[in-house]
Amino acid sequence: MMIRTALRLFLFAAATLAAGCAITAPPVERPEISVSLPDDWTAGEIPAGQVAPDWWTAFSDEELSQAIHNALTRNLDLQAAAARLEIAAADARAAASALNPSLQASYSGIRRKQNFIGFPIPGAGDRVLSTVFTNHGISLDTVWEVDLWGRLRTSEQAALADLQRVGADLRGAQLSLAGQTAKTWFAIAEARQQVLLSEATVDSFRESVDVVQQRFEAGVRPALDLRLALLNLSNAEAQLAERRRQLDASLRQLDLLLARYASGDITPPSELPAMPPPVPGGVPADLVARRPDLAAAERQVAASEARLHVARRQLLPGISLTANTGTATNSLLSLLNGDFGVWGIVANVVAPLWQGGRLRVDIDRAEAQVAEVLANYVNTALTAYSEVETALAAEEYLADRVTHLATSVEQSRAAERLADERYRAGLDTYITVLDSQRSAFQAESEHIAAQRLRLENRVDLYLALGGGFEQLEAPVTIASRGDSTTSEPETASNGIAP
Repeated sequence: MMIRTALRLFLFAAATLAAGCAITAPPVERPEISVSLPDDWTAGEIPAGQVAPDWWTAFSDEELSQAIHNALTRNLDLQAAAARLEIAAADARAAASALNPSLQASYSGIRRKQNFIGFPIPGAGDRVLSTVFTNHGISLDTVWEVDLWGRLRTSEQAALADLQRVGADLRGAQLSLAGQTAKTWFAIAEARQQVLLSEATVDSFRESVDVVQQRFEAGVRPALDLRLALLNLSNAEAQLAERRRQLDASLRQLDLLLARYASGDITPPSELPAMPPPVPGGVPADLVARRPDLAAAERQVAASEARLHVARRQLLPGISLTANTGTATNSLLSLLNGDFGVWGIVANVVAPLWQGGRLRVDIDRAEAQVAEVLANYVNTALTAYSEVETALAAEEYLADRVTHLATSVEQSRAAERLADERYRAGLDTYITVLDSQRSAFQAESEHIAAQRLRLENRVDLYLALGGGFEQLEAPVTIASRGDSTTSEPETASNGIAP
């Protein structure tokens, strides 16, 4: 519920009125990257189009989709990011309130005794004369700072740009969480397949030990063959224990992403999903509008530039108006009597003349911050392009690796069978059998791992292309946490639901 509310806040555009003008966030103006972009990606071709917001459905795994849905709904890191968005929305409201007059009501009551000592009052003699003074007053005071130079309006624009930046950060956190969940799911599937492979390998090696032991007891083979067979079996059992540990760790990691107690009580997927179709991604020039980190970096530049304008306008005079009205009387019964009314109007003009150079230092600091965020934006953009190119290049390399390892699995299994037949026929040593068994196990294990790496790289490519992020600009109404339009997340019914 909190995350859905926060996403409404991401689209927040303040409706505050100041001097009859509505304040909006600075327009999107993406800085120049000063690097020439190619017309197409250099590492490979990408079909035209955009990545779907629910890109994970391309893997055609309903349980994976449910796991990502649950993570996006319940993950605590995401809840924290949503709370930061609410904080930014409150800051934007606070900045908007500075444009409006402040109004406050007050009451004061005074009763005071005053002695007249040392005054030559006729007839007083040696007595100390005194009087008791009573006064009651109520007043309605208002103060308004005239935003003659636009300093307050620009401050609000900076706060709105910060709000949009935090909203883009939330979208980025969602994409990252979806990617982490998908990768953890693939790690679980691979670990499960590795466990099954290790179990089959242990069973196969145990059968080999039985065969070698029979031949040793019959005096056909030396004790060395038996020792080597037992060594091979022990190594396989140790590898099985490690694979089970990796599976257990991956299951508990998924529990953490789903904001559950890390019990590891999740039914693991039995196999890795098939590779989805090619990813649509368009051309490099479109990337800056598709990635949340670039949208956040651009909004940070806009906010910093707005604050630089604020710092420069601090050098100009400030104008404020103060007005008050009320009553002042010595009797509570007369407080509401208009005959005792008082009022006042004050105009203040304050111009900074000398502050030890603080205002100039503030300007220098704001200029340095603008330079910093501009450099960060360019670096973020170049990193984004690098991530897409790297993932694109890896697509081909990993596909080739999976193909070659599939051939290795086929050849190594055939070699293992041939070595075993030659050993049983007494035509070869057991060393050849051991080598062929280890090679077959290693080839199949690497083939499973390569399939997972290929799937993870596809996730990286989805995320590098923006993962379906869209920078929405339409204003919406900010909803409170108790908004009736925000529903509780649905409870899933499969094995990964809490």
